Amino acid sequence: MKPSGLLRSTAVFSAMTLLSRIAGFVRDMVQANLFGAGGIVDAFAVAYRIPNYLRRIFAEGSFASAFVPVLSELRQRNDPAVLKDFLDHVAGALCATVLVVSGLGMLAAPLVVAIIAPGSLDNPEKFELTAHLLRIVFPYLALVSMTALAGAVLNSFQRFALPAVTPVLHNLAVIAAMLWLSPLLDVPITALAWGVLAAGVIQLMLLWPAMGRLGLRPRLRLKLNHPGVRRVGTLMLPTLFSSSVAQLNLIVGTMFASLLVDGSQSWLYYSDRLVEFPLGLFGVALATVILPHLSRRSADGDGAGYASALDWGLRTVLLLAVPAALGLALLAEPLSITMFERGEFVAADSRMTALSLVAMSLGIPGFMASKVLLSAFYARQDTRTPMRAAVKTVLINVALTAALVTPLWLGAVPGAHAGIALATGLAGLANAWLLWSALKRDSDFTLSSGWSRHLLRIGFASAALAAAVLLANHLIGDWRAWSGSMRWALLLAAVVAGAAAYGLALLASGWRPRELRGP
Repeated sequence: MKPSGLLRSTAVFSAMTLLSRIAGFVRDMVQANLFGAGGIVDAFAVAYRIPNYLRRIFAEGSFASAFVPVLSELRQRNDPAVLKDFLDHVAGALCATVLVVSGLGMLAAPLVVAIIAPGSLDNPEKFELTAHLLRIVFPYLALVSMTALAGAVLNSFQRFALPAVTPVLHNLAVIAAMLWLSPLLDVPITALAWGVLAAGVIQLMLLWPAMGRLGLRPRLRLKLNHPGVRRVGTLMLPTLFSSSVAQLNLIVGTMFASLLVDGSQSWLYYSDRLVEFPLGLFGVALATVILPHLSRRSADGDGAGYASALDWGLRTVLLLAVPAALGLALLAEPLSITMFERGEFVAADSRMTALSLVAMSLGIPGFMASKVLLSAFYARQDTRTPMRAAVKTVLINVALTAALVTPLWLGAVPGAHAGIALATGLAGLANAWLLWSALKRDSDFTLSSGWSRHLLRIGFASAALAAAVLLANHLIGDWRAWSGSMRWALLLAAVVAGAAAYGLALLASGWRPRELRGP
């Protein structure tokens, strides 16, 4: 696949992801309206985060990063029988593993909550609710892991659209549960957990049969000493940290946030959901599309093609990540007011959510660059280098979180949760820097010419974006003075103004869209 093909595939993946993110925003708006930000939403945020972290290990993160390069290598041999045997045994091993982990998680739910959210021990009612919600959502791990295997297979065969659109179904299922199931339950917030579980079933039912159209739907076979299973497991072990470093940092933040005032988990949850928009739309899309391509180039010994694609990925990441981070930071409170401030979600919740969103947005370029850089290592089946970088990143995050949050917590300063968000963002930048340093040290990869000019253009265009958004904010004035529909119209106008200013400034500085197609 040529770089222009990478661009087309990324565009398809991003378009499908955009639908998912829009559905996700609707889901968050319904959740904020019905439940607000407080103790019960804190309980769901903790319960949902735990299987979501494990999902990064057994689904699209650690597992995919080990599975896709081996799958790509076997494809290059052009032996369908060997490929099918590999899929059968890997699928069987994965299914057995996630079923065991899900069962243990359900049985040990109170212990897991006590470890991840120790502050909830002081509130028995909140603690019991969190454990109850965790028992409901834990089986989602098994469902989403098998869905991710199907998605990885489809992506490896350049079938990007269907795996990218399945999260839309996830969000629609949760929305339906909140609207129609929650009024029927004694504890309405549990509808969120049941919606997540139903979403896992729906996604698996959509993607699993799709492999059959490629002649690759696995028959589950359990043989842990199968060479393919051993190889994926060997590659996967070092990636347990590296592929989920952002989620690990969120878990660290969850532990600290449980000690803060009620609502802290919720504010971090809502701000994290907003940060996930550009990450999913651009960062995950680029990494998902580029990993099979880099894996094939590495398997073929095509160093020039490998370097060209990686250089293209890094240029594209920065071109998109910097304006995304800046835009989210500048529009943090208008976004929170427009999207969430209604019903149970009040003005104070908007301010606290905006505070953590500004802090976390700082890390977006690091989060996105890390995804592409991880693909560069995984494509060469080097999983140990990213693991070392991940361990250092988590230690940096713990140190930063303790240093930033502890004084605010002891001083009862409002907004202490923003210290957690800032530590997460800074750790994201640190992780990208560690990966980049290791890539330069351990390989002969070098950037192509023109990078200084590329960075100057991004800086100039970002200044134009900031000026346009600040002017729009000034002209709009008090966002709460406008009706709900007008807020949406004004928010869209501010986003369009910033994007237009960024694009026009890029063009004025000499950048041309054909650069996205690569050399």
